[in-house]
Amino acid sequence: MKFLLFGTGDYYERYKKWFLKEDIVALLDNSPHKQNTVIDGIEVLTPETGIERPFDVIVILSFYVKEMKQQLQELEVPEEKIYHFYDLYQLPYCREFKKNVQFYECNDPDSDCSHAGQNKILLLSQDLELGGPALALFQVAKVLKRQGFHVTCASMIDGPLRSRLMEEHISVAVDINMQIATMEDCGWIKGFDLVVCNTINFHVFLTKRDTGIPVLWWLHDSAFFYQGVRKHVLQVIDRENLTVCSVGLVPERAIHRFIPDLLVQRLLYGVEDCFCEAKAVREKICFITIGYIEYRKGQDVLTEAIRLLPKEIRDRTQFYFVGQNTSMLAQELMKQIATMPEITITGPVNRIKINEMLQNADLMICPSREDPMPTVCAEAMMHGVPCLVSDTVGMAEYIENEVNGLVFQNENARMLAEKIQWCVYHYDKLSSMGMCAREVYRKFFSMDAFERELLAIVNGCIAV
Repeated sequence: MKFLLFGTGDYYERYKKWFLKEDIVALLDNSPHKQNTVIDGIEVLTPETGIERPFDVIVILSFYVKEMKQQLQELEVPEEKIYHFYDLYQLPYCREFKKNVQFYECNDPDSDCSHAGQNKILLLSQDLELGGPALALFQVAKVLKRQGFHVTCASMIDGPLRSRLMEEHISVAVDINMQIATMEDCGWIKGFDLVVCNTINFHVFLTKRDTGIPVLWWLHDSAFFYQGVRKHVLQVIDRENLTVCSVGLVPERAIHRFIPDLLVQRLLYGVEDCFCEAKAVREKICFITIGYIEYRKGQDVLTEAIRLLPKEIRDRTQFYFVGQNTSMLAQELMKQIATMPEITITGPVNRIKINEMLQNADLMICPSREDPMPTVCAEAMMHGVPCLVSDTVGMAEYIENEVNGLVFQNENARMLAEKIQWCVYHYDKLSSMGMCAREVYRKFFSMDAFERELLAIVNGCIAV
C-alpha cells in the first residue's frame, strides 16, 4: 500500500510510526518553508504536486482536517482515498505493526506493595506533555493516590510528565497501540476497577470494550477537535457502565452535536494554589496571553486590537505572547510586530516561568476563537489576576463583566481594543477585580473543590 502523508508537524511525529518508510510516496505540506525539502529522508511536496504521484491513500495528520480534506477534494482526490489519523484503525496495513508496551513500575515506599483492598484505577492520556488536559489528569492521579486508590497512568505518547508522575510514586505505561486499537485489544488493561479516558482522542478506543469495567470519559475538547471524528463511530459506543463528564459547556456542546441525548456531567479541573501577593514594580501595565500561537487561539485578533489602540494607550502598556512560536501564524505575527514594540513574543517557557509571569501580570487575555476551559485562565485567577476572554471561551461562563473579569465578542478586535482601553483607564479597579477572580478560582477550580467533585463521581462509578 502506498501513502501520501498530509502534514509534517506534531501529528506527523506522533503517527509516522505506523508507516514503513518505503511505503510513503511523499509528504505533503502547505507551508512554503517546508515544500521541496526532505524530512526523515522523504520528499516534502505541495499537495498539487504530490497527488500526481501514484498512491493508494492520503492520510491527514492534522486537526485541520476540514480545510485539508476540502483542499484535496478540490484537487479531485476521491473521498474514499482520504483518511484522517482517527481512521487508521480501519487500515489492516497499520494494525499489522503492533508496538511493544513500555511499563515503568514505581513502588510507593509509603504503601503496602500488595495494594490489598485498594481499588485499581487506570488513567489514560493522549500524551504525557505539559498541556492542559494531561496536567488536569496529573492532578486526578495525585488526588486519587492520596485517597488510597492504586493509580496507574498510561499514555499513547511518552513525555516529560512521566518523570513527574513517577516522582509521585505513580506507575506509568506507554502504549502507542492505543492510537489505533480498541480497549478490547489492550489485554493488559484487564483487572482495573475503573478506567478514566481523557479527551475525545479515545473515542475509537471505546468502541469495543469490556462493559464490566466502569469507564469515566472526561471530555476537554471543543468542536475544533471533532474534525475527523465520524458520527457513526461515536454512536456505536456502548453506554453501559460509562460515565461521561465535561470541563464545561464548550465540550458538552461539542459532543452533543454528535450524540444529542448523551448524559454529560460537569467535572472541572483543579489548580494547585501558589498565590503570592508580592508583585514586581513595573512602569507599564502588563497584559499576558498564553497558548500555542495558532489561528484557533486568536493571537491575530489580539494583535489587530492592539494596533487599534490610541498611541497614548500603547505607550502605557506591554503585551506578552507566551507559547510555541513555530507556526505559520507565529511567523506572520513576528513580521507584523516588528514596528509594535509594545508586543513581545517570548516563545515557550517552563511552568515556573509561567507562574512568575502570571503573578506579575495585571490582566490575562484569552482571545481564542474557541477554547473549552483554558487552564491558564484558572491559573491567572488563582494568582488574583482578572481575565479578559472572548465569549466563545468556556471561562466566560464564570466571568461577570467589570466585576471579576471582562468578556468581548469573539473575533471583534475593536471591542477587544475597547476592553483593553477600559482596563488602562480603570487601572485602579484591576486589583479588586483580581481578588474577585480569585474567589471564582477558590469556588470552582481550587484543589478542594475539584477533589470533592472528583471523588463523588469516581466513587459513584466504582459503586455501580
